Formats: sequence, C-alpha cells, structure tokens
Amino acid sequence: MVSAPYRALSFGLVAIVTLLAFEAMAVATAMPVVARELRGMHLYNLAFSATLAASVIATVLGGRWSDRRGPVEPISVGVAAFVAGLLLAGFAPTMEVLVAGRFVQGLGAGLTQVALYVLVARVYPGALHPKVFALFSAAWVVPSMVGPAIAGFVVENADWRWIFLGVSLIVVPSALLLWRGAAGHDLRPGVTVPASGLGPKLAWATLTAVAAALIQYGSALRLAGLPLLAAGVVLLAVALPKLLLPGSLRAAPGLPTAPVLRGLAFGSLTAAQVLIPLMLMNERGLSATQAGIVLTVGALGWSTGSWIKGRGRMSHMTAIRGGAALLAIGLALVTLVLVDAVPIAVAYVAMPVAGLGIGALHPTVSVLVLEMSKKGEEGHNSAAVGVGESVFTVVAVAVSGALFTATGETYAVGLLFTVALAVLAFALAPRLVRSRAAGTMERTAS
Repeated sequence: MVSAPYRALSFGLVAIVTLLAFEAMAVATAMPVVARELRGMHLYNLAFSATLAASVIATVLGGRWSDRRGPVEPISVGVAAFVAGLLLAGFAPTMEVLVAGRFVQGLGAGLTQVALYVLVARVYPGALHPKVFALFSAAWVVPSMVGPAIAGFVVENADWRWIFLGVSLIVVPSALLLWRGAAGHDLRPGVTVPASGLGPKLAWATLTAVAAALIQYGSALRLAGLPLLAAGVVLLAVALPKLLLPGSLRAAPGLPTAPVLRGLAFGSLTAAQVLIPLMLMNERGLSATQAGIVLTVGALGWSTGSWIKGRGRMSHMTAIRGGAALLAIGLALVTLVLVDAVPIAVAYVAMPVAGLGIGALHPTVSVLVLEMSKKGEEGHNSAAVGVGESVFTVVAVAVSGALFTATGETYAVGLLFTVALAVLAFALAPRLVRSRAAGTMERTAS
C-alpha cells in the first residue's frame, strides 16, 4: 500500500482508472450486440479504433499541456470530454453516431491518462512508482470481475445504452475524489517548458489519427477499401515518426524502444480481445455473459501480474520479456478453442496467462520511461509511449480484422497474427531494459 501522505491522492487515481477500466471491459463485451442492433457490423472494428485514434491527438496535447502547466487542467478537460462521448454513444441512433461518440471518449481518455502519468512523476518519489502503477493495474480488478458480467446482463435483460449512460453518472464523483486528493500537493512544473512546437505536433497527431482511421476503415471494406488502406499506410509512414522518439521505429536501445514495445504488446492483446467474444459466441455458442467472463479472468491475470511486479518480486527484464512470452502463449492457447475437440475451459485458462504477461510488462514500461526521463520531459516521453501504444493498437486491430474478413471470417488467421505481435515484443524487450540512463532521448524536430 502507498504511504499515508499519498493515500488520498492514490484513492482518487484508483477511482479514475477503475472507471476507465469498467467502460473498456463493458464495451468490449457489449459491442457485438450493439453493432447488430444498430446494423453496423461493417463499423464494428472502427468502434474500437476510433477511440484509439482520437487518443493519439489527445495524448500529444495532454503531454505537452501537463509539462507546461501541470496535470490538473488536462485531467479536468479530459473528464468532461469523456462524459460527452459517453452521452453521445449512449443516445446514438446509428452506428455512425456511436463511432463519433467513441471518438470523443478517446479524446477524453487520452488527455486524462497521460496527465495521470505526469501527476505520478510530479508527486510520488521514484521508489513508489512501481507500487503506484501496480495500483493502476489493481484498479482493473473490480471492473474485470463485474464489468463484462454486468454488461452481458444489461445487454440480455435491459438496454445496452445504459452501459454508456450508467458510466457517465459516476464520472464526476470519481473526478472530485481525485481533485480532492491532489489539492494538498504541489503539481506545478519544476522547470520551464518551451511553448513552441505544439502546433506542428498536433498537426502531425491529427494526420496520424486520420491515417489510423483510413487503415481501419479501409481494411473493413475488403477490396473496395484498398485505396483508403494504401492512403492510410502512406500517411502514417510520414506522420508517425514525428510523434515518436527518434529511433523508435528501428527500436533503438533505451527510451526509443518503449513506444514500439508497449504498442506491440497492448496491440496484440486488444486485437485479440476484439475477436475473442465474436469467436466464442459465433463458433462455440457462448452467450454474451459467458464470453464476457473470459475477458474478466484475463483482466484478473493482468492485475495479478502487476501486483507481483509492484512488490518487487521480479526484475525489469523478467517482467518485460517474460510478460511478452506469457502473452504470446496465452493468445496461442485461446486460438486452440476454435477446435471443437478443445474444451471451452481452455479459454478460461489461456486468458489469465495472457493477462499475467501484459500485467507484468505494461506498468514496467511506464516505470522505466519515468526513470529515464529528464525533469520536465515526463509528459513528452509518456505521450510518445501513449501515441505508440494507440497507433500500434489501431494498426493491430485493423490488420487482424482485415485478415479475418479477407479469409472468409477465419478467426485463426486473425488471432495468430496477434500471437506474432507478442512474439516480436518478446524479441525487442532487451533493447529497452539494457539502456536505462536518464535523458537518453533526443528531441524530435518540431
């Protein structure tokens, strides 16, 4: 547990992260039913990637904003945008409007999440960072246990719209708890951060988000979407390097590897989670509630992995490389459930294995990024990692979805692609851990 001077703030942080986690788990469970009711299965993947694409823009803005003025303002604006997106999705008459609501949610979540990282860097001593990020992961426990089950129950017995509208009702109390905890701490920047360069960064971020959306939408249209897909790839190749750290796309040792490593790991899991409920419901006859429980036990594995790492029971290398290995193994095992002779119980074992891996890896990357960041660069570097995670995840979802549809809705192809991403993360892990000197990044040209 975090020590007494930080306890009130820690409760506020956990409240916000718990809220974001509940929304993510519930929506992942309900989306197959939502897409069918709104007659928008062709936009199914876009409903997920729109949120991630929007977070690219918000993460860049939130990182620089937090470095210059502290994290409270971006958190406040982020919470307001998140509520607006929930309401828009909850009242959506069509799938297109719901996707727009998900985009606004992504703006809010992106601002909030990167600002929370800066808040941790400003308030907590370095020795407590592993425990704080373990708390972040532990905040997924209750949402993981009840989120998918509640979503399945609401979908089957009430109206899926209450998943969005219900979350919107508890956002403000959670935010007030965070602000109350932050009130006793000095969150002002310790150094002067230049104001220049934000405009170009936001322009590149917008282009990157557009590119990600083109890739996602184009991949869903099969042959008709090839021009959009090609345009998205070209645009992404131009814009993305402007937002990452120099050397990231070649996984240069040290900080530059962090965005790629986290993006590959989180992208592989997210892309798999998009396909797994559909696979379990359509191929093995599970209900929405039963499919949601599979995601639940996976998220519990995530929390367990983070808790073990937070207690200092494993090295950074073990957490990152071992975590990537467990992620790959878990996703490979859940793919076997496509075989009728394989018991459904394998899915309930495989997802905790994958969750244990991402739970050890994900917060460890955050700890290393703060360790290697100079004063006043925490937001910039955390934003780069957030952008990498979001973009790689969008691409992973798009490619896995494209492979799924191009092969006649063959789940195995899409899921095996996610396994390959986890294996690549395993291979790159040593490049981050072995170079840990502070300030190894070089400023990207504005």
